[in-house]
Amino acid sequence: MTKTTTTTVLVVEDDRAIRRGLVDALKFGGHAVHEAEEGRGGLQMALSLPVDLLLLDVVLPGLDGFGVLAALRQAKSTLPVILVTARGAESDRVRGLQDGADDYVVKPFSARELLARVDAVLRRSASRTAPALELTLPGGRIDFARAEVKLADGTVRQLSEKEQALLRYLAAARDHVVTRDELLERVWGLDPRGLHTRTIDMHMARLREKLEGCGSEVVVTVRGRGYMLSPDCKVAD
Repeated sequence: MTKTTTTTVLVVEDDRAIRRGLVDALKFGGHAVHEAEEGRGGLQMALSLPVDLLLLDVVLPGLDGFGVLAALRQAKSTLPVILVTARGAESDRVRGLQDGADDYVVKPFSARELLARVDAVLRRSASRTAPALELTLPGGRIDFARAEVKLADGTVRQLSEKEQALLRYLAAARDHVVTRDELLERVWGLDPRGLHTRTIDMHMARLREKLEGCGSEVVVTVRGRGYMLSPDCKVAD
């Protein structure tokens, strides 16, 4: 039994058989679907139609998936995008995540995996809003335009690009817990599967040092789950 249609997905894939399979799976999963077979046409549809998510093949005739993604991020920065990549093309996946894709699926994949990833990205995007310009706390504020933390006593501390990206991502999630894997994928552009790294711990430790004195813990650790922004932190868009 399929669920009630609530979202619209645009599939951009040049291989007719693969496109047909994607469309059928998405419809079975309860999504309305538009489809395009090449990059420029897909981009035009993404810009002109009310679409909730774009499922985008990397290898396309004419304008490839990276070109579509770049153009889309200029015009519709918050539209969720899932890239469809070939097995073994790790560089494509990393580049796509760094360029602003929300997730990727690797050919061949099952309908079950596809629907799970589509639903997960849609859930995440539902809680995302425009990028934060400023965060305010009882003892200070974070100014993203100037890349700095300003304490109530006048102290100013500079934020690195990665520290800003971490805070922006947590601010976009608002009251939701963000997992370590999600941060590795979305902020660092890394595939977290099988990856053992302490980079998040080190960045969080340095960030918390810079945020000391703000009057409240800005980044809260949710044991066993991940991180979230403190409820004392007010977001200005």
